[in-house]
Amino acid sequence: MTGDPSDRFDADDTATVVLEEEPVPQPALAPVGDVADTPVTVTVVNYNGAAFIDACLDALERLDGNVEEIIVVDNASTDDSPDRIRARGPKVRLVRLDVNDGPCAARNAGLREARTDWVLQIDSDVIVQPDTLLQLLPQTREPGVAAVQPRAVLADDPGVVHYDGGSMHYVGVMCLDNLLARVDGIPSAPEDVDAVISMALLVDRGALLEAGGWDEAFFILFEDHDVSYRLRARGYRLRRVPRAVVLHREGTAGISFRPGAPAYPGRRAFLHARNRAYLVLKNYSWPAILLSLPGRFAYACVWAAFAASRGVLPDYVRGRIAFLGLLPRALRLRRHLARHRVVGDGELLGSRTLTFSPVIRRKGMEAGLIRLLNRMLSCWWAAAVRLLPGQPGPRGALGPSR
Repeated sequence: MTGDPSDRFDADDTATVVLEEEPVPQPALAPVGDVADTPVTVTVVNYNGAAFIDACLDALERLDGNVEEIIVVDNASTDDSPDRIRARGPKVRLVRLDVNDGPCAARNAGLREARTDWVLQIDSDVIVQPDTLLQLLPQTREPGVAAVQPRAVLADDPGVVHYDGGSMHYVGVMCLDNLLARVDGIPSAPEDVDAVISMALLVDRGALLEAGGWDEAFFILFEDHDVSYRLRARGYRLRRVPRAVVLHREGTAGISFRPGAPAYPGRRAFLHARNRAYLVLKNYSWPAILLSLPGRFAYACVWAAFAASRGVLPDYVRGRIAFLGLLPRALRLRRHLARHRVVGDGELLGSRTLTFSPVIRRKGMEAGLIRLLNRMLSCWWAAAVRLLPGQPGPRGALGPSR
């Protein structure tokens, strides 16, 4: 569990739901000239990653481009992974944290340690390809871009997409693009995406820190959804590059799941229940919170039924109760975002078909309930979204204004 680290925002922030155009810094454009010369820092999050870290760092040392430094931020590991990292010598810098406050805290530490405008942040179970950085960097010249996402495929089956970005559903979850789809036949051109995934991401360090960095209260799960929302609400664009491929290995023990997993992790059920509610309250405008309530309630009922059927309902209930402890923080941070928002919820939130855990059965009563839920959620939002005030203009056309 993580504590509630203090943040940089004042508790006296004035609440508002007016879309303001307060100036914010522009993203750091790649320098004129060969984009391959853009200096980049790589930061790696490690926690007990002895099984992964050598392959991860071997791949990073083969990375093409102007890699100024590789920094591994270790979350108080108890295995021998820190010794493996030290054995790399001066090629890799190890930053050890005293406690494990989750990947968000480690990513923030990496951003503070970095000295370049652009930072490639990855988890220790990710293996980059030599051209990954060169595929991502051209997108940094696009106006208003603050983050660029590679395509993650399953390491044990590279023909299958694991993460490809997604979109933000109004019930407070991310709908994943191309989840477990075969790579063949999926469009491969770079494009804007509504939300990005945190396990491998090229970020504008200044833009992300100015937006508040990674919210450490999430610990893990929904933190990338939160970052995507806050950046886009400020007018930044997010891009994905399917030709930039990384391999994703086993994931976080006790939280991640893959097809064929024997059970849904109770820890994940806890975090899902707590973090989804926290995400909505800290980010959505009050009109969006009110108008999304029927859909969010229906989703919560279905999710509770799923949790009960998988034996993790007590974890889910504990998560909902734990959310109450985050109320003061959420209310404080939402006031800060409201002052900087330039894009409204009518543009940020959608109602596309939900993506569910691969351990959910795709036939019978469970599948029928999911189909019914998706239809109900879509019909409700089609009407409700028209009532949201301050509908924005073209999506992310120019990025934040100076």
